[in-house]
Amino acid sequence: MARDGESTDRRVRRSVARTLGNATALLVVVGVLGAWAWFGTYTLEPGQAAILLRFGEHQGTVAQAGLHWTLPPPIVTREIVNVGEVRSEDFGVVGRARPGAGGEPTPDGDRVHDSSMQTSDNNIVRVSFAVQYRIQDPYAALYKVEDRVSVVRSAATAAMREVVGRMTVDGVLRERRAALTAEVQTILQGILDEYGIGIDVQAVELQDVQPPEVVRAAFDDVVAATQDANRAVNEAEGYRNQVLPNARAEATELIEEAAGYREAKIAQATGEAARFEAVSAEYRKAPEVTRKRLYLETMEQVLPPVEKVIIDPDGAPVLPYLPLGRDGRGAR
Repeated sequence: MARDGESTDRRVRRSVARTLGNATALLVVVGVLGAWAWFGTYTLEPGQAAILLRFGEHQGTVAQAGLHWTLPPPIVTREIVNVGEVRSEDFGVVGRARPGAGGEPTPDGDRVHDSSMQTSDNNIVRVSFAVQYRIQDPYAALYKVEDRVSVVRSAATAAMREVVGRMTVDGVLRERRAALTAEVQTILQGILDEYGIGIDVQAVELQDVQPPEVVRAAFDDVVAATQDANRAVNEAEGYRNQVLPNARAEATELIEEAAGYREAKIAQATGEAARFEAVSAEYRKAPEVTRKRLYLETMEQVLPPVEKVIIDPDGAPVLPYLPLGRDGRGAR
């Protein structure tokens, strides 16, 4: 009986050990799977995109910000790209060397040579400009070309040379600077679209344009003369804008005064005509009375300011002088 009991105890222990071992192995497997699945979790910030590659083949691109999950590596690998950043490349700017293929800055002479361009009238100008662009298709920008920056720089230089070559030196320096940048942006975007590298050109900014060294002084004089002419034009326009409103105001005032004077004269003439018609009607009724009344009224208006002398016909032969009125000048 003891031997049978001992055998049962051993069997129980072995069963418990197997159960614990299986549970431990299951927990280990679950932990390993959980850790492996955790590597498939990633978070995208605003302006970021994730390129998903399943065994090296493009599976898709995720551009929505937030928490995402995909099969962990090595089944699916991902590359996170900042697509919201506006990148900039400068051209022909001395002192801001760009890195070459080996990571070393290119010499200043190369940059000066890159910025020298020929115009349609066979002049040489040095053009400094900047290209601002944004990654529109992350997969194309990262995997369709080996060196995205070199492609952008080469295409931008070619586009600028093409446009400058169709313009005169005066157009590049002064007259058509805005049209120059707009045309370069259009041509550059077309070149990059043909390459299919997923680049969206945001702007082309013309920073500086310098004429050839031997004629720079003459071009500076022309620029100064142009600025003086523009300043004179602006001053003349300012004077015109100041004088014209005053002249218009004076003209309006004169017109209003003339209109008022006209209305006053018309009213006065209308009143006198009405008075004359009234007097004429009374004269027809009583001519003698009206004639005498008009005579007396006229004398009342004429005699007061006139100096008067009264002579008595029955008096002495000496002419008496009787000044009437104030200060001897007659009644007033």
